[in-house]
Amino acid sequence: MPKVWRKIVEIDEEHCNGCGQCVLACEEGAITIVNGKAKLVGEFLCDGLGACLGVCPTGALKIIEREAEAFDRKVTPSALTHWPVKIRLIPASAPFLREANLLVCADCVAVAYQKLHTDLLPQKKIMLGCPKFDPIEQYIEKFAEIFSRIPLQSVEIAIMEVPCCKGLVYVLNEARKLSRLEKPFKVYTIGVKGDLLKEEEI
Repeated sequence: MPKVWRKIVEIDEEHCNGCGQCVLACEEGAITIVNGKAKLVGEFLCDGLGACLGVCPTGALKIIEREAEAFDRKVTPSALTHWPVKIRLIPASAPFLREANLLVCADCVAVAYQKLHTDLLPQKKIMLGCPKFDPIEQYIEKFAEIFSRIPLQSVEIAIMEVPCCKGLVYVLNEARKLSRLEKPFKVYTIGVKGDLLKEEEI
Protein backbone atom coordinates (compact mmCIF):
# COMPACT_ATOMS: atom_id res chain seq x y z
CA MET A 1 0.00 0.00 0.00
CA PRO A 2 1.48 3.41 -0.96
CA LYS A 3 2.65 5.80 1.77
CA VAL A 4 1.73 9.48 1.92
CA TRP A 5 2.48 12.37 4.28
CA ARG A 6 -0.61 12.76 6.44
CA LYS A 7 -2.09 13.00 9.94
CA ILE A 8 -2.26 9.81 11.99
CA VAL A 9 -2.68 8.81 15.63
CA GLU A 10 0.38 8.12 17.79
CA ILE A 11 0.04 6.02 20.96
CA ASP A 12 2.30 6.51 23.98
CA GLU A 13 2.25 3.02 25.51
CA GLU A 14 3.91 4.19 28.73
CA HIS A 15 0.89 6.38 29.49
CA CYS A 16 -1.73 3.92 28.18
CA ASN A 17 -3.68 2.13 30.92
CA GLY A 18 -5.48 -0.25 28.54
CA CYS A 19 -8.97 1.03 29.37
CA GLY A 20 -10.16 0.51 25.77
CA GLN A 21 -12.11 3.77 25.46
CA CYS A 22 -10.17 4.66 22.30
CA VAL A 23 -11.18 1.33 20.75
CA LEU A 24 -14.86 2.14 21.26
CA ALA A 25 -14.45 5.70 19.95
CA CYS A 26 -12.71 4.67 16.72
CA GLU A 27 -15.38 3.97 14.10
CA GLU A 28 -12.78 2.69 11.65
CA GLY A 29 -11.56 -0.10 13.97
CA ALA A 30 -7.99 1.21 13.77
CA ILE A 31 -7.15 0.55 17.44
CA THR A 32 -7.21 -2.60 19.54
CA ILE A 33 -5.92 -3.66 22.95
CA VAL A 34 -2.96 -6.06 22.94
CA ASN A 35 -1.40 -7.20 26.21
CA GLY A 36 -3.10 -4.37 28.07
CA LYS A 37 -1.97 -1.58 25.75
CA ALA A 38 -3.64 0.26 22.87
CA LYS A 39 -2.15 -0.61 19.48
CA LEU A 40 -2.71 0.73 15.98
CA VAL A 41 -4.07 -2.23 13.99
CA GLY A 42 -2.97 -0.75 10.67
CA GLU A 43 -1.99 2.70 9.44
CA PHE A 44 -4.48 2.49 6.56
CA LEU A 45 -7.38 2.23 9.04
CA CYS A 46 -6.66 5.50 10.88
CA ASP A 47 -8.38 8.52 9.29
CA GLY A 48 -6.29 10.97 11.33
CA LEU A 49 -9.33 12.91 12.58
CA GLY A 50 -8.67 12.07 16.24
CA ALA A 51 -12.08 10.94 17.52
CA CYS A 52 -10.15 8.75 20.00
CA LEU A 53 -8.24 11.63 21.61
CA GLY A 54 -11.08 13.06 23.67
CA VAL A 55 -11.91 9.80 25.44
CA CYS A 56 -8.38 8.86 26.56
CA PRO A 57 -8.15 9.47 30.34
CA THR A 58 -4.34 9.47 30.43
CA GLY A 59 -3.49 11.58 27.37
CA ALA A 60 -1.71 8.67 25.72
CA LEU A 61 -2.97 9.58 22.24
CA LYS A 62 -2.08 12.43 19.95
CA ILE A 63 -2.28 13.24 16.25
CA ILE A 64 1.00 13.73 14.44
CA GLU A 65 1.99 14.20 10.80
CA ARG A 66 4.26 11.62 9.25
CA GLU A 67 4.62 9.32 6.28
CA ALA A 68 2.04 6.54 6.60
CA GLU A 69 -0.07 4.19 4.53
CA ALA A 70 -2.95 5.99 2.83
CA PHE A 71 -6.28 5.79 4.66
CA ASP A 72 -8.53 3.08 3.20
CA ARG A 73 -12.08 2.93 4.61
CA LYS A 74 -12.86 -0.20 2.58
CA VAL A 75 -10.59 -2.53 4.57
CA THR A 76 -12.17 -4.49 7.44
CA PRO A 77 -9.62 -5.16 10.20
CA SER A 78 -9.27 -8.36 12.15
CA ALA A 79 -10.80 -8.12 15.63
CA LEU A 80 -8.67 -10.99 16.91
CA THR A 81 -6.61 -10.01 19.97
CA HIS A 82 -5.05 -13.28 21.15
CA TRP A 83 -3.53 -16.61 20.13
CA PRO A 84 -4.19 -19.55 20.14
CA VAL A 85 -7.88 -19.62 19.28
CA LYS A 86 -8.76 -23.33 19.22
CA ILE A 87 -10.64 -24.71 22.23
CA ARG A 88 -8.31 -27.69 22.62
CA LEU A 89 -5.19 -25.47 22.55
CA ILE A 90 -6.28 -22.76 25.00
CA PRO A 91 -5.44 -23.64 28.61
CA ALA A 92 -8.18 -23.08 31.16
CA SER A 93 -5.77 -20.77 32.97
CA ALA A 94 -5.11 -18.51 29.95
CA PRO A 95 -4.67 -14.95 31.32
CA PHE A 96 -6.61 -13.36 28.45
CA LEU A 97 -9.79 -15.15 29.56
CA ARG A 98 -9.95 -13.33 32.90
CA GLU A 99 -12.85 -10.84 32.96
CA ALA A 100 -13.36 -11.53 29.24
CA ASN A 101 -16.45 -11.36 27.12
CA LEU A 102 -16.12 -14.90 25.76
CA LEU A 103 -17.29 -15.95 22.29
CA VAL A 104 -17.38 -19.72 21.79
CA CYS A 105 -17.59 -20.17 18.05
CA ALA A 106 -18.10 -23.16 15.76
CA ASP A 107 -15.35 -23.53 13.16
CA CYS A 108 -17.74 -23.14 10.23
CA VAL A 109 -19.08 -19.80 11.48
CA ALA A 110 -15.67 -18.24 10.92
CA VAL A 111 -15.94 -19.18 7.24
CA ALA A 112 -19.65 -18.62 6.66
CA TYR A 113 -20.36 -15.38 8.54
CA GLN A 114 -18.78 -12.43 6.76
CA LYS A 115 -19.47 -10.03 9.65
CA LEU A 116 -17.69 -12.06 12.34
CA HIS A 117 -14.93 -9.44 12.78
CA THR A 118 -17.27 -6.45 12.71
CA ASP A 119 -20.38 -7.69 14.55
CA LEU A 120 -19.52 -10.61 16.84
CA LEU A 121 -15.82 -10.59 17.71
CA PRO A 122 -14.92 -6.98 18.69
CA GLN A 123 -14.14 -6.63 22.41
CA LYS A 124 -14.37 -10.42 22.88
CA LYS A 125 -12.02 -13.37 23.32
CA ILE A 126 -12.80 -16.27 20.99
CA MET A 127 -12.55 -20.03 21.49
CA LEU A 128 -13.03 -21.92 18.24
CA GLY A 129 -13.90 -25.57 17.75
CA CYS A 130 -16.08 -28.27 16.23
CA PRO A 131 -18.28 -30.56 18.38
CA LYS A 132 -18.48 -33.07 15.53
CA PHE A 133 -14.76 -33.75 15.17
CA ASP A 134 -13.39 -32.91 18.63
CA PRO A 135 -14.09 -34.93 21.82
CA ILE A 136 -17.18 -33.42 23.47
CA GLU A 137 -16.21 -34.80 26.91
CA GLN A 138 -12.93 -32.86 26.81
CA TYR A 139 -14.79 -29.72 25.79
CA ILE A 140 -17.19 -30.05 28.71
CA GLU A 141 -14.34 -30.64 31.16
CA LYS A 142 -12.38 -27.63 29.90
CA PHE A 143 -15.30 -25.20 29.97
CA ALA A 144 -16.42 -26.43 33.39
CA GLU A 145 -12.92 -25.66 34.66
CA ILE A 146 -12.94 -22.23 33.01
CA PHE A 147 -16.37 -21.38 34.41
CA SER A 148 -15.29 -22.53 37.89
CA ARG A 149 -11.90 -20.80 38.01
CA ILE A 150 -12.09 -17.70 35.84
CA PRO A 151 -14.45 -14.72 36.20
CA LEU A 152 -16.08 -13.90 32.87
CA GLN A 153 -18.08 -10.84 31.89
CA SER A 154 -20.29 -12.71 29.44
CA VAL A 155 -20.53 -15.89 27.37
CA GLU A 156 -21.80 -15.97 23.79
CA ILE A 157 -22.05 -18.91 21.40
CA ALA A 158 -22.02 -18.72 17.60
CA ILE A 159 -23.18 -21.83 15.73
CA MET A 160 -24.37 -22.82 12.28
CA GLU A 161 -27.98 -23.90 11.65
CA VAL A 162 -26.83 -27.48 10.91
CA PRO A 163 -27.66 -30.18 13.53
CA CYS A 164 -24.10 -31.03 14.54
CA CYS A 165 -23.47 -27.46 15.72
CA LYS A 166 -26.09 -27.83 18.45
CA GLY A 167 -23.49 -29.99 20.19
CA LEU A 168 -21.62 -26.80 21.08
CA VAL A 169 -24.67 -25.46 22.93
CA TYR A 170 -24.95 -28.82 24.72
CA VAL A 171 -21.29 -28.61 25.76
CA LEU A 172 -21.66 -25.14 27.25
CA ASN A 173 -24.88 -26.05 29.05
CA GLU A 174 -23.31 -29.15 30.60
CA ALA A 175 -20.25 -27.18 31.67
CA ARG A 176 -22.51 -24.54 33.18
CA LYS A 177 -24.30 -27.20 35.25
CA LEU A 178 -21.06 -28.79 36.45
CA SER A 179 -19.56 -25.45 37.46
CA ARG A 180 -22.85 -24.12 38.87
CA LEU A 181 -22.42 -20.99 36.80
CA GLU A 182 -25.44 -18.74 37.06
CA LYS A 183 -24.97 -16.74 33.90
CA PRO A 184 -27.16 -16.63 30.77
CA PHE A 185 -25.65 -17.44 27.37
CA LYS A 186 -26.43 -15.57 24.17
CA VAL A 187 -26.62 -17.83 21.11
CA TYR A 188 -26.21 -16.65 17.52
CA THR A 189 -27.38 -19.02 14.78
CA ILE A 190 -25.85 -18.50 11.34
CA GLY A 191 -27.46 -19.84 8.17
CA VAL A 192 -25.59 -21.89 5.57
CA LYS A 193 -25.78 -18.88 3.25
CA GLY A 194 -23.95 -16.73 5.80
CA ASP A 195 -26.84 -14.73 7.25
CA LEU A 196 -27.72 -14.30 10.93
CA LEU A 197 -30.91 -16.32 11.39
CA LYS A 198 -31.52 -16.01 15.12
CA GLU A 199 -30.22 -14.41 18.29
CA GLU A 200 -31.49 -15.75 21.62
CA GLU A 201 -30.62 -15.99 25.30
CA ILE A 202 -30.59 -19.36 27.04
